[in-house]
Amino acid sequence: MGPTTTCCELCGRQGVTTTEHHLVPREYGGTFGETAHLCIPCHKQVHALFTNEELATLYPDLNSLRNNEKIHKYVKWIRKQPASVIPLTKKSNEKKRKRKR
Repeated sequence: MGPTTTCCELCGRQGVTTTEHHLVPREYGGTFGETAHLCIPCHKQVHALFTNEELATLYPDLNSLRNNEKIHKYVKWIRKQPASVIPLTKKSNEKKRKRKR
């Protein structure tokens, strides 16, 4: 499904372009599972912070994702940004280290 303009289910900003995020990544069996409509910055941030394995095991729903300290801080910040802003996203150092293993 392509991007749509609506409300982000993670940060709550209105009038943003959203994309479909599989709460459990497809490679871990989430192809037909629950999805959430996230704005592009939130979607990028989620994947920059967490591996697909972490998303599948630790954050398989929006509540567990929202309760993560890093996401909570990010959501608090992004809510203050205009809907037209798509900030640069950098992969977390933690995730970079995990990939090297």
